[in-house]
Parts: sequence; structure tokens; C-alpha cells
Amino acid sequence: MIANRTLIGHKCDHVIKAYAEFAGVSLREALDVFYKSNLYTEIRDGISDMHCRSDGYLAEELLLEVNRGGEDA
Repeated sequence: MIANRTLIGHKCDHVIKAYAEFAGVSLREALDVFYKSNLYTEIRDGISDMHCRSDGYLAEELLLEVNRGGEDA
């Protein structure tokens, strides 16, 4: 399923905010982590309809990805 770009933008915004809260980092840091992550690519490309999952779930997935060292920093 291909999601509307506006929907994707809003989803990314909400995930970044949730991740910042979970990880205890600034929004700027969360933004940087998110846009360098594999999760962002999956959401952007519509893989597994990731944009349909809850913001909290996606923020937790991002936290796990970072903890595993999956972030391409």
C-alpha cells in the first residue's frame, strides 16, 4: 500500500516526538536518529505498511534499532 505523503510526514513527526520521550533526548537528536534509521526507510518506502503501526510501537522499534547498532550514523 502506498500512503499519502502528508500521512507519512505526520507519522514521522509523531514517531520522532515519541522517540525523543522514550530515549530522553532532544527533538533535534531524535530527528537526526530517525532520518538515518532503517525504520525511516521502511516507513518511507511503504515496507510492511509500517506507517499503519502506532507511534509508540514505531518509537520502540527505533529505540531497539539504535540499541542494536542498526542506525547508520
